[in-house]
Parts: sequence; structure tokens; C-alpha cells
Amino acid sequence: EVRLSRRRWLVVLLFSGYSLCNGFQWIQYGSINNIFARFYGVNAFAVDWLSMCYMLAYVPLLFPVAWLLRRRGLRLVALAGAALNALGAWVKLGSLKPNLFPVTVLGQVICSLAQVFILGMPSHIASVWFGSHEVSTACSIAVFGNQLGIAMGFLVPPVLVPDVEDVEKLAYHISIMFFITAGVATALFILVIIVFKEKPKYPPSRAQALIQSRPVEYSYVKSILRLFHNTNFLLLMITYGLNAGCFYALSTLLSRMVINHYPGQEVNAGRIGLTIVLSGMVGALIAGIWLDRTKTYKQTTLAVYIMSLVGMIVFTFTLDLGHLWVVFVTAGILGFFMTGYLPLGFEFAAELTYPESEGTSSGLLNVSAQIFGIAFTIGQGQIMDHFSTMAGNLLLCSVLFLGTIMTAFIKADLRRHRANVGNEQT
Repeated sequence: EVRLSRRRWLVVLLFSGYSLCNGFQWIQYGSINNIFARFYGVNAFAVDWLSMCYMLAYVPLLFPVAWLLRRRGLRLVALAGAALNALGAWVKLGSLKPNLFPVTVLGQVICSLAQVFILGMPSHIASVWFGSHEVSTACSIAVFGNQLGIAMGFLVPPVLVPDVEDVEKLAYHISIMFFITAGVATALFILVIIVFKEKPKYPPSRAQALIQSRPVEYSYVKSILRLFHNTNFLLLMITYGLNAGCFYALSTLLSRMVINHYPGQEVNAGRIGLTIVLSGMVGALIAGIWLDRTKTYKQTTLAVYIMSLVGMIVFTFTLDLGHLWVVFVTAGILGFFMTGYLPLGFEFAAELTYPESEGTSSGLLNVSAQIFGIAFTIGQGQIMDHFSTMAGNLLLCSVLFLGTIMTAFIKADLRRHRANVGNEQT
């Protein structure tokens, strides 16, 4: 019997909540890179690594976590993600002196472990809890939380931690931010214990009912091998990595870009980052609703990719004009498409790889994103240091151009959609 659970919206909103907290902790150092570099007495590249450690941790740990998701289910993975997120936030409270940079690194590494239990979950939660007519919208809402956290990570730290010279006052302001984060993370962990369930009593869609009615022995290795033999999925994995990697590099280095052209504008640099992510959240939500109504995965993905390229080109050539309002506008256009692409990739992958686990396919997309994200962040940072900000951004433009060409070659093999339609007809 196929039936929708009332709890489904509570589950996806709670997931969005602790994903938000984790996303905030990813970028909270990068948005005020210069302040943390001065407080701890380290260079800007060392602070950049506090963001890049998120990307680095994901690559080796994806496969064990995806295996755990398949064998032990959603609830255990959700508990682990929320618990590690809270633990990392509390560890950071032990790093409120300039000589305790290694402690803040440890706290951030723990948070990066939590991220491994979070990033691959949206499409899996959407498939297990939501009907075929709302699955893409649910996935967008699940991704929405992480993006909102990144947005807050751009906005809140420059407000809570002003650029003051006195080290004790600076430590006090940093402690306020860390205490608030730890309190929120702990409250969300308690809510996950109370609210989060493994799956609804009845399957929410025909495709999910078909999976649950076939209790075959699952081989994780064979599943990965099947995915690597799926040409369309491989193309999507590379193009998703190129796009998301550009977003990670842009987010990590944005503060340095803006301050380079507009000195003393740390707060506005954070607001520009906020604009990128908020407009991307709107784009993601619109894309999810559009996909649920039209099922035009290939066409929508290609159109959004092309517009991401156009937005990046416009942002690159207007950043140094000397008008901050222009940067806000171009950043908003760029974010609408580049960040809005992220849930599109998850849902397109779920369609191309059905009936494989959504946790595995989305996890592989994220591995690609983290690898490219590290490479682009280091590469663009070095180009900015040795040449110019524009040269670094031109690297991202060329990457997005390559991704657009490759996306055009992906065939729209919508297996999950065919399963839903076929079962409804039967």
C-alpha cells in the first residue's frame, strides 16, 4: 500500500536544521579569514584549510558512510551526523586563545566528519519519505538547509566578530559565536533523537514500494561497479563536480576577492556571500518544483549550467568596477544558477541510477565535488596571490565552459520516472 506520512515534512525540516548548522560551521572561518588569521597568528592559507578540511575528509569516508546508510538505515546516520556536529562545536570553545589554533583545527575536523553523514542524505530522505509528485521539491528543501547555513556563515561572523585590535575583546566576540553555535547544534541533536524515524510505515511511491517488495541481497561493491559502468552517470558525476567545485572555491575565497578590491568591507563581503547563497536557495526551490511538474531533467540541468557560466563571466568582469551594488547584483545572478544547480544534480543522478541507493549516487557526486573543490580552491588561491583576482576567476569560467559542453552529452535515461509511471499504469 502506498501512503504519505504526515511526519515527512518534520523529518526533512529537522534534517535541514542540523545540515544548516554544519554548513554554517564550514564557512564561519572563511568569511572573516583576515580576523582569524591575525587572532591565531597564522597565514590566510592556513585559515582556508579550515574550510578545505571539509572537502578532504569527505573523499575517504564517503564509502564507509554510504555502506552504513544502506546497511543500518537513515536514523543511525542522522544521529551520527547531528552528534559529531555538536561535538565539534563544543571542542571549538576550547580554542579561545591565540596559541590554541590546533584545537580549533580539531573541532573543525570533527565537524567535517559530521558533514560526511549529511551531504549524501537529501535525495535518500526524499525518496524514502516523499511521493513521486513531491520528491524533487523535498530534495531541494533538504539541500536548502545546508545552503541557508552557508548563507548565515557569510552574514553572522562579520557581525558577531568585529575587527578589533585588542586580543581579549576579540576572543570574547569569538566565544559568543562559538557558544551560540554549540547550543543550537546540541538542541538539534536532541530533536533528532526524539523525532527522526527510520522510514514511514507505508512506502510513499510506487518506485519505493517496488524496492521494498524485493528483499534481495544487496552488494555495495557491485552497486558501485554498476554505477561506474553507467556512462550517463559518470558524465553527470564529472560535471557536477566541476560546478560544485567552483562554488566551493568561490565561497572559500570570496572574502579575499572582495577585500582585495574594496578594503575594509568585511561586512559587505559577508553580505555578498549571503546574496549568492540566498538567491541560490530560491533557484533550487524553483528548480525542484519545476522538475516535479515537468520531469525535464536534462533540459533543466543544461539550461542552469549555461546560465551559471554566463553568471560567472559577468561576475568576473564587473568585480573591479568600484561599485559594490554591481557586485551584489552580479553575485545574486550567479548564485541563483550555480547554487540552484546542486539539488538538480542529486535528482538527475537518482533518475539515471534507479534502483541503486540514492545515498551511493549522491555520495559519489559529492566526492567529485570535494576533489574538484580542493583543486580549484588551491589553484585559484595561488593564481590570485601570484597574478590577480580576475585571473583566478577566469579559471572558474573555463571550468564551467567545459562542464557545459559535457552536460550536453548526458542522455535523459529517466529510470525512476519510468518505474513510477509503469507501476501506476499496472
